[in-house]
This record gives sequence, C-alpha cells and structure tokens, in this order.
Amino acid sequence: MAIDPEGSFNAEIAQQYREHLARSGIELKLVPTAGAVESLSLLNNSNSGVSIAIIPGGITTQEESPRLISLGALFYEPIWMFSRGQVLEKHEHLRSLRISIGPEGSASRAQSLEFLARVGIFDQKSATILNFPPQESAQKLMAGETDVAIYVDSWETPVVQQLLKSPEVNLASMRRADAFVALYPYLNKLVLPAGVADLAENRPPADVTLLASKASLVVRDDLHPAIQYLLLEAASQIHSGPGIFRASGQFPAPESIDLPLGAHAVQYYKTGSPFLQRNLPFWLAILIQQILVLLIPVAGVLYPLFRVVPKTFVWFQRRRVYKVYSELKLLEEELAAAGRGKTANDFINRLDQLEDHVSHLWVPPSLRPEIYDLRSHIDLVRVEAQRN
Repeated sequence: MAIDPEGSFNAEIAQQYREHLARSGIELKLVPTAGAVESLSLLNNSNSGVSIAIIPGGITTQEESPRLISLGALFYEPIWMFSRGQVLEKHEHLRSLRISIGPEGSASRAQSLEFLARVGIFDQKSATILNFPPQESAQKLMAGETDVAIYVDSWETPVVQQLLKSPEVNLASMRRADAFVALYPYLNKLVLPAGVADLAENRPPADVTLLASKASLVVRDDLHPAIQYLLLEAASQIHSGPGIFRASGQFPAPESIDLPLGAHAVQYYKTGSPFLQRNLPFWLAILIQQILVLLIPVAGVLYPLFRVVPKTFVWFQRRRVYKVYSELKLLEEELAAAGRGKTANDFINRLDQLEDHVSHLWVPPSLRPEIYDLRSHIDLVRVEAQRN
C-alpha cells in the first residue's frame, strides 16, 4: 500500500488498515511516497508491487488509469490555505507572495497548481512557488519565512490542527466556491464552523468556506477479490464514525468519483462480504473458495455426462431386449413355414433356451416391464408351437 509521508492522516489510516488485515493473517506492506501523485504512479506500474492507495479526487481519470478501480469514497480532504500576517480575501492577494504548495508527487502541489493557474497565478512572476513538505512548510509559515501554505489533507491531520490553533495564522475562506464546484465536479463545498478547532480561543474566528475532494480507496483490478473484501471491511470499521464534515455511516460510500467502482465493491455495498468470509476464518474461507473454483469447471463437464450416461446405458440395455425380440421373430417366421420339416419339439427347445437367456438377462428397473412382456410373448409362441 502506497502512503503519504509520515505525519499525514493518510499514513495514520494506513496503519489501521495494516492492523485489520494482520488479524486475518495478511501482511500489508506500507510504501511511503511524496503524496498521492507518486502513489498513483506506483499503482499504475504493474511492476512496482503496489496494489493499494488512498487517492483524492481530481488526480486521475479512468482513461489515464484503466487498470485501477475504486472501492469507495472514505473521507473529505479539504484544500487548506493558511496565511501569516494578512487575511486573504481575494485571489489577487496571492500575487507576489511566497507560497508553499508541497513537494513534487503530492496532491497538494498538483491541485494547488491547477487552482492557482485557474485564478491567474501560475508562475514565479506572479508568486514565489515553494515545495516544502507539510511539517517544514508549517514551521516556515509560523516563523514568517513563507507567506502562504496550502495543504490537501483531512481535518484530522496534525499539521492542519496545529495551524488552525496558531494565533499568528489565518485560514482563508474560498471565494467563488460554487464556481469551482461547477467547474470541477469532484469538488465539494464545506463549511468549517467558527471555534471548532479551539472554542476557548475561538479558532477559527468565523465560519470558513472550504473546497474539498473525497479520498477514495483505490486498488489495481487484479488484486485478489478476498483482499478487496478485507479492505472493504476495514474501511467500514475505520471510516463509518461521525466527524467534523461527515455524519455517522456516511463513509465508506459507493461513489465513483474518478474511477469506476469495482464489481466486488458494488456487491459488498449491496449485501456485505461473501457468506464464507462472514462465517469462517479467513484462511478457511479462501481455501473453500479455491476448491470451489476448481470444482466448478469439473462440474460443468460432469453434469452433462451425468445426464447422458444413464440414458446411454438404458439405451444399450434396451437394445439387448430388442435383440431377443428379433430372435423370437425369426422363430415365429420359421414356425409359420412349417413345411420346412421342423418339428414342434425343435421350436419348443429353442424357445426354452431363449426364455432361459431372458431369465438371466439383467436390466435396470425401468426395463423390467419389457422383460415381462418379452417372456409373455415367448409363452404365446410356445403355445402356437404346441398346437402344431
């Protein structure tokens, strides 16, 4: 699993996924990256060994990542724009400032560049763009070495909490938020209530309008279905509680934001985990599933045989009965041609032999009435021979 740098909410959550999978005997290896963009690059590389990551909306598309699927939305990741020394009331106020937007490979940098370009701030002439990692960016902002720090991360992120409570730092409210939501459908408009970070100090001092994407649990489409179900169960336990921006049970949600929802995720949100995984230890459930997978093709071959073989067997047994009927028919024809010099005793002896053969003839129960009919017909021919 690719994770954001240490200290991020993403990295903290990944540890909880690791613990959940460990209870089922699965070792989840965590691979630190610079952020969601680098994590996405590893996911798209089939040779990287990375199969799982938490990716915010707006980082990729189905066309760019055709081998990736979503297991659902997990939580909001707002765009936090902190400033020192001034209140950013307009986007124009960003011009000529020193803005830290995160390192290469991070979602913060990717989305910051996109939105700064949208409002006409996109190069070093308009502002000084800096690439400090989250914690260093916060330290430099509070020390006055930078003017603005932008983050894309969850409310629970330690650096976000630190800056929200800092009296020297202001959180910018996103103007024209509705316009951004209309232009970027993966964005959501949120309101951070006044005082929610620190009621005693009233931080923030007023309601703040934020833009936020939803982070999704993204996996490669070749990840084993049983692991996908384990991840979905973990997500249900980790993300289902209430929070600042979410109601209880709101997440994980079966939402397809940038990538299609996987088939196993669709089934999970409808009916939960498969019966075997719900009622058996993980290893036993997987063993039985593998056996069933092997048996299904065999059953597909054997089922037609089980239907054809009994019918074929009955057909061959009926042929044996009909063969005796053919011999009886020949005797009848010979008896009718009595002028050939055959005596009645000859016919009766041959009929006795034929009846003895029939009495030792084994047939399935379904053909026994035909055997009784055959013996009756032999008796009729015997009576005719005795008359002659």
